[in-house]
Amino acid sequence: MSDSAGLPARAAALSLLSGVLRQKRPLDALLDTLKPLPPRDAAFARALASSALRHFGELDAIIRKFVEKPLPPHKTGPAMEILLLGAAELLILKNAAHAAVDGANRLAAADKKAVHFKPLINAVLRRMTREGEAVRETLDAPRLNTPDWLWARWVAQYGEEQARAIAMAHTREAPLDINLKNSAAVAPEGRDLLPLVRRLTAEGRVEDMPGFADGGWWVQDIAATLPVLMLGDVAGKKVIDLCAAPGGKTMQLAARGAEVTAVELDATRLERVKENLARTKLNATLVASDARDFTERAPLVLIDAPCTATGTIRRHPDLPWIKQGGDVTARGSLAYEILESARDMVEPGGLLVFAVCSLEREEGEEQIEVFLETHPEFVRAPLSAEELSGHSEWISEKGDLRTLPFHLAAEGGMDGFYAARLRRNS
Repeated sequence: MSDSAGLPARAAALSLLSGVLRQKRPLDALLDTLKPLPPRDAAFARALASSALRHFGELDAIIRKFVEKPLPPHKTGPAMEILLLGAAELLILKNAAHAAVDGANRLAAADKKAVHFKPLINAVLRRMTREGEAVRETLDAPRLNTPDWLWARWVAQYGEEQARAIAMAHTREAPLDINLKNSAAVAPEGRDLLPLVRRLTAEGRVEDMPGFADGGWWVQDIAATLPVLMLGDVAGKKVIDLCAAPGGKTMQLAARGAEVTAVELDATRLERVKENLARTKLNATLVASDARDFTERAPLVLIDAPCTATGTIRRHPDLPWIKQGGDVTARGSLAYEILESARDMVEPGGLLVFAVCSLEREEGEEQIEVFLETHPEFVRAPLSAEELSGHSEWISEKGDLRTLPFHLAAEGGMDGFYAARLRRNS
């Protein structure tokens, strides 16, 4: 990539980073802006912005070592973001210094406010090429890359050692896992982690990989596949899948022979479920409804409850910087309302699985403790290691599912998930 050819990509990365840090917009919601770029430039822009977010705390600390006074955003425009991208390119992506520095200078020159700070940006990044690595080695990167509101929670919930392991796992980009429709499905090369769950070694656009167009598989992190396994043999059984979009669990259930009713409030997201089912040639009944208003009954009910999704930070490095502690409370309240509503959907003797892709106890473990205290007709149905292919480390002391980002570390980690299986006795 020549320096000039890289400018549109760097400008796109700057727009992504500013959208997250200034406007608190989710990175995924901004990625459509990359569509006009050639695939190579779009990939570079995404990698650059993601690296800056994944290592935001340590990069910010390094910059502040070299900049005496903080840059006031209203006067300097995107100068700080340009410095962050330059630092990420130099220290994380390890691109050629001349390309990274020149790219940052060009970004500054193109902005009416940042242009006045071009000499500063140039000087700081040139100094960083000489001294940045040495400064970086002195930093407590896991702590710096985790905002205070999350660090305090994780230390309280898991202890400092595990909190650090979680934070370290978040500095590494998540690998790509797929769920095969069946054992005969054509699929890309990779390592099989569980039956029908493969971690890819192949690279390239998902849509161009073997078996995708034919519907032989879909993208789904290994942790996200586990709540369906908690329902046991679903063949021929009716299952209600609440908060179903984007449809990974719906497809899992349908592929295993369940009669699935997928309930989703968001019409756009429900359309995505429909498209995924069409591609994979699987069947489910789709219902556009608030889960709290749904009134059908079934022997098996699965809730993939709304949450802050802090278990998916490896895939969404913007999350720590656009959310805050209050979001945990708000999401937890909504999830509990759905859990309460699901109680009446479960037939006597049936199972209810409640799952969240969150590391926060308020969104997972505490929801279930309160529910069981107030609904004696439900009891825990603890997991066994055999149900999870021998992975006892994924099972909590009370028999619930609790995966952490540093689990499967040698294979590249996994999402953080919590799920509880409850049986209705009456």
